[in-house]
Formats: sequence, C-alpha cells, structure tokens
Amino acid sequence: MADGIYFPNEATNVELVGGKAAALARLIKLGFDVPPFFAIDPATVNPAIALDLGDALCRLGGGPYAVRSSGREEDGAAHSHAGQFLSVLNVPAADVAAAVRRVWESGQTESLKAYRASRGLDPQGGAPAIVVQRMVPARAAGVAFSADPVSGRRDRIVISATGGLGDRLVGGEIDGEQYMVDARSGKLITAPPSETPVALSLNDVAAVTALAQHVATKSGTPQDIEWAFDGDRLYLLQARAITTALRAAPNADTTITIFDNSNIVESYPGFVSPLTFSFAQYAYARVYRAFLAVCGVDQSTIRANTATLENMLGRIDGRVYYNLINWYRLLAMLPGFSLNRGHMETMMGVGEPLPGDISDALAPPPAKGVAAVREWARVARMVGKLTFEAVRLPRTINRFYTRLNAALATERSVIGKMNLSELAHYYRGIEATLLDRWDAPLINDFLCMIAFGGSRKLTERWLGDAGIALHNDVMIGQGDIISAEPPQRIARMGRLIAGDSGLIDALARGDRAALSSNPGLAAEVAAYIAKFGDRCTEELKLESITLEENPSPLLASIAAAARQQPAAPKRDGGGIGRLDALLSGKPIKRAVLKRVLSFAKAMVRNRENLRFERTRIFGQARRVFLAIGKQLHAYDRLDDPRDIYFLTVQEILGSIEGFGLDRDLKALTAMRKQQREMDLLAAYPGDRISISGAIITYEAAAVTPVAAATGAHQFKGTGCSAGVITAKARVIRDPLIEHLERGEILVAQHTDPGWIALFTNASAIVVERGSLLSHSAIVARELGIPCVVGLKGAMTEITSGDRLEVDGATGVVRKLA
Repeated sequence: MADGIYFPNEATNVELVGGKAAALARLIKLGFDVPPFFAIDPATVNPAIALDLGDALCRLGGGPYAVRSSGREEDGAAHSHAGQFLSVLNVPAADVAAAVRRVWESGQTESLKAYRASRGLDPQGGAPAIVVQRMVPARAAGVAFSADPVSGRRDRIVISATGGLGDRLVGGEIDGEQYMVDARSGKLITAPPSETPVALSLNDVAAVTALAQHVATKSGTPQDIEWAFDGDRLYLLQARAITTALRAAPNADTTITIFDNSNIVESYPGFVSPLTFSFAQYAYARVYRAFLAVCGVDQSTIRANTATLENMLGRIDGRVYYNLINWYRLLAMLPGFSLNRGHMETMMGVGEPLPGDISDALAPPPAKGVAAVREWARVARMVGKLTFEAVRLPRTINRFYTRLNAALATERSVIGKMNLSELAHYYRGIEATLLDRWDAPLINDFLCMIAFGGSRKLTERWLGDAGIALHNDVMIGQGDIISAEPPQRIARMGRLIAGDSGLIDALARGDRAALSSNPGLAAEVAAYIAKFGDRCTEELKLESITLEENPSPLLASIAAAARQQPAAPKRDGGGIGRLDALLSGKPIKRAVLKRVLSFAKAMVRNRENLRFERTRIFGQARRVFLAIGKQLHAYDRLDDPRDIYFLTVQEILGSIEGFGLDRDLKALTAMRKQQREMDLLAAYPGDRISISGAIITYEAAAVTPVAAATGAHQFKGTGCSAGVITAKARVIRDPLIEHLERGEILVAQHTDPGWIALFTNASAIVVERGSLLSHSAIVARELGIPCVVGLKGAMTEITSGDRLEVDGATGVVRKLA
C-alpha cells in the first residue's frame, strides 16, 4: 500500500476499498482469472491535490484501463448499486487521474442519493473508492447469472453476450444474445436463432456456464457475474450476489429415462394428437399384458409391473417414443432372460443398446445352480405354451376374425346417427372384444419374428447368398399378401384409362368429379375406398385424413399408373420349389427347409393380413371419435368437430359417462392447440432422448446436432426387391405436400401404405429405416421396382437431384458424379 493505493493482496477492508474491490480481491484469492487492478481510498481523492498514479499503473502493465466505482455497499448481497456509479473504459495512462476524479464525483449525484434513500441507506453515503483495472481487449463479453433472476429457478443459468466490450450490454443499451442453460446437464435450452451470427460458440457458452457455477459454488450463493473473452482466455471481471428472490432449489432427481423412436416412428411419425397417443398407450398396455401371459409370466409378476406396462410409450414435444427402460424391464420378465441376456436384448430392435450401467442395474443376475434349473423350467413351459398356441393358431385367427367382423359390422351411416351415449357404448365394445383380446395378432407376430429370423439364418447357412435371395422371394414376393392388393388394383385402374389424357390429367389434379365420365373406373374407385379407405398416410394416427374424406392421393396414383404401367410384379419365381434344384441329393435338408420356409411364409402372410385388420380397427375408432366430435360440436362443447383429437380417450369417455374432471372442453382443446403450435415450432428432440429426473422437467435443447454428410459415395442397406436402376433422387419428408416426378428414385426416412401414390411414380425406393417385412419392401416387389431399406444416413447423405445407382438385390446404393 502506498498513498491510499491497494493492490489485490491488500484490498480486504471494505471501509477503505469498497465492496467491488474487496470482492475482486477475494475472487483472485479463490483462484479466478481476474484482470490486474488496484483500488484507491476515496479519502485520498481530492480535486485540489494531484494524484500520482505512475508507479501503480506501471505495476499493472500497459493500458488502456478501466476506471470503476467501488462503493462500500456496492455489489453486496442486499444492494448491488448496479448502474448508480460512473464507469470509464479504455482510458489511456495519461487520463487515468482525471477519470478517477469523475468516478469519485459520481458518488455525489442526486439519483444515487434517491436510490440509497429508497433502500433505507444513508443518502449521504460518501464518495466511492475507485478501482483501476487493466482493460481486456474483448472479442466477446457479457453477464451471466448462476440462477434465473426472472423465473427464480436455481437450475437455470442465464447468459447475455455481445461481441467486443460488454459495457453497452451491462448498461442496458443493447439486448445482446440470450442463452439459457440447464444447470444439471449443461444442455442449451434457448439460444439465438441459428441463422443469426453469434458472438459465442457452444464451447464458449460451456465455459461461461462453468465459470458462473464455479463462482457461485465458491461464494456459497447464486451469483451475477461479468466476464470477457480475450481470444480463448476467459476473464472474470466482477461478481456479486443475485439480489432478487429465488425459488427453493429442487431436490436432486437422478432417475434416468431413455426414449427412442426406433421402429415406432414408422407408425407414428411427426406430431401425434393426444387422442391417438392415449388410444395407442391403452392398446400397448393391454397387448403386452397378454403377451407376458402367453409367454408364461405369472399373473402376480404382471400385476406388480402394472406401472411398467402402462408406460411403454412416451410423448415428448408431441412425438411418440418407446420408453426403453420399461421395454427392458418387460424383456427381463421373460423366461430365459437370465440365461441368455445378450441374445434377448437384441429383441428390442433398437439401433443403439441401452448404456451398460443402466442395463446392468435393470437386469436380474445370471441364473446359476438351482436358479438356472428353475429358469430352464420356465423356458420349457414357455416353449410348450407357444407350441400349443402355434398348433391352434388357425383357430385363434378364425375366432379373432369372427369377433372383428362382428365388432366392425356397424355401418358408417349408422355410426353417424348414434347419440353420445350410444357412441361411448359402441367404443367400449371395441375395447372389450378387440383391444383387450388381441390374441391372434400377438401370437402370430411373436411366432413370425422367431420363424422369419430362424428360417433366414438356416437358409443362409445351407445355401449361402442364393439362400438369402430365395428367402427374400418366398417371404415378400407373395401376391396373396393384403399389402400387395392396393398396387394390383391401382395398376388395373390405370389400365382402364390408359390413353385418356384428359381424364388422366384431371385425376392427377385430384378432381373427383371427373370419375363420372368413366362409370367403370368410378365403381373401381368406390370399391377400393370401401376396402382400403383407411389405408391413408399415417394410417394409425386417428387424426389422419382418410381416402374417404380426400381421395386425391389415390386418384394421383391411378393417373401415374395410367401414364406408365408398372413393371411386372416380382413373384417368388417358384420359391420353395427351387429347393429341389438347390438341394438336390440332400433330401433331409430339403424336406426340413421346405417345412420351415412354408411355416415362416404363412406367419408373414398372417402378419401382413392381421396388420390390415388393425388398420380397420383404427379406422372404425376414428369414425366413432369423429362422430363424438360432431355431437359435442352440436351441443356447443367444441368449436370444431375435429377438436376431438386434442382430447384423450379418457377425457372423451369421462365427459359422456360422468367421470371426467373438465366440463369446459373448449378451454382444454384451446390449451392443447396452443401447445401443439409450440411443439411444431420446437427443434426436433432427436431419435433418442435421455432425461434425468421427472419427465415434466425436460426441456428440449435449443441446438439439436445434425449429423453432417460424410462425403461417402457408396452405402449399404438391406436389399429386398431385385433390380438395378440409375436415376435422379428425390428426398421426400412429407408425402402430403411433396411430389415425385415419374422415374425418380424415392428417398425417405420411413414409409407407410399412404405413400402408394409416390411409389407408383418411383423407379426405385430407398428408405432409411425399415426391414425386409416393411410395407415399402412388399409394395416395391409388387410394382417390380428395386428397393433398399435400412440404409442408415440416407436422409443426410442423399439430397434431391443426386444421381443414384440402386441395386435392390445387394442393397448397395451409389452416388454417381
């Protein structure tokens, strides 16, 4: 200390150096990177006496300098005095003394006296001490709060930033860039729009976040800090306690939930309405309860896992995901899991397994000794039960069809005439007779999975690559699968109008009235809609528009078929019969493989045909709920009949049967519509989401990393319809608004039966997701065009206009120059 000048190791007495200088000295002592400074006792600042700061400035190092106030109560926990004193920046050495006097004089203003008086402080608090600090040549600077001073949340970090110096930001002259970070995970929740140039990189944001948290931890209280970057070096300019009231800190919750949309995104892509989600959630809970029973899991175990079964699905930002933790719990209940955990984990069918520490915590210990004997006994019982179910499967399917046809026998016109009570009663009947007794599809799907995988491995082992080709032909080259019928009918309707350019053009425009000019075609279209009207885009979403309501996609596909007749369907070419030549001289293997392939083929056929019946059930439920919507609209309980899709099944039935909690359905649907708009504007949450704590606390990241193209020119998926095509690619994300020119290669993330109009124009199909039994594979073979599914990265690596060579036999896709 010399002549009232104090360097950091001496600046400890607040009465002499003020609150800011004492705080900066404490921060340096705690190890933070604070620019060098010294403080001046206000008693030594006398306008009549010249200040000699030369030695002190030399000790700081070269300028320019910042000259700031340091009042006794400034930057305190109770009264920050923010903005009350003068600060002078970029001061050259020759002008520091004059700047010190100006700051000292700012302690005499009337506005400061009023501020102090309003907070119960002595208005004549005296002049402030002065801090002289070496300036940071900042590339970016700003403020950060280790808790959100607006909402009061302690688990949020708020950052405001600007390029260059932060004085205008601190002074409120500019807003700067706003960031909000989750304090627990470090996830960026809000950020400037992606198209806006920003002062901070993601690494910069992470560094400022860590600094704010570190200062708060060391200080023992939430902090408001100022910071600046000089290149990559982050300086702490000052820190003070946040003076606004904050909420209590939430109790730590480290429970991990992992959501994944593998497979299910094909059935429920994009935004899914509350009605569809609640309907699917109910169906999944009932179906998998029955699945466990079929596999021999005892009822006490099933009842104990009710919460697991009720939460197989999750809805995040309006999108449907599998709850992988609960799927794993379900899998772990199956007989044999503790004997062969690794193999059974593959049954989950996701692209990425659960983290090892999570699966280890959920899985039962490996069965050994007596426990292994008991587990093998459970496996034996399951095998016996499944064998019994396989033997009587034809009878089970027939009984299911009997119940199905009885439940769905009610005509559409009759549904439209029902009152609310009748509609609720009819829907309850669908639940009881079909959704609660989903035995045939459930048993067949499980047997199909086993038969398809086992027959494929056996065929490949005995016949090599020729076996894989034969297996593809037999399994997905079946013209009697219900999924093959729509393209067959569309091709036939296209032949009816071939050469009639006027009618073809009208149908391509979606002109339904044009059908009147061709009674034969009109009858065919009516018959198609009567059977396949529910096979629309996103057919399992109750809010989807059916072909009955809007036949434009069907008319467009007929027009496309009329302009260019599809190639001959790729049938199985003798299929199983080819085994006689392939396995000549090996009668036992031939007989075994024929029986195995025949059984697997029947399971695949049943699977596709039963899935069509699922579509019919969803279609009937759609009609029932829309009829309820119309009745509620008639009673002035909804603003629009289609607002019914913003309510859950239980809310709808409760409003009719008396157990509902909300009578104001208009307000409820208005709130859900608003939420939907927010969900649609939000960034895509990702294919997999890991959430720590209660799901309601989850907030989507502001920046969702998008995989960059690798620059590769050759990719490998699963070939499922032979042929080689070279053509231009067209990437389609929304089949309702995007179009495919005739002869282009359709590239999509996933497809469903509603894409048939695009399929008809395509010369080949490439799908990022899916399997050999995907709808796209079956339809491609019926249309006679190459198809590759399961091509990871297709939507990233391929762009519209790329010239591709697609080999539908090998699954290889090449990007050509």
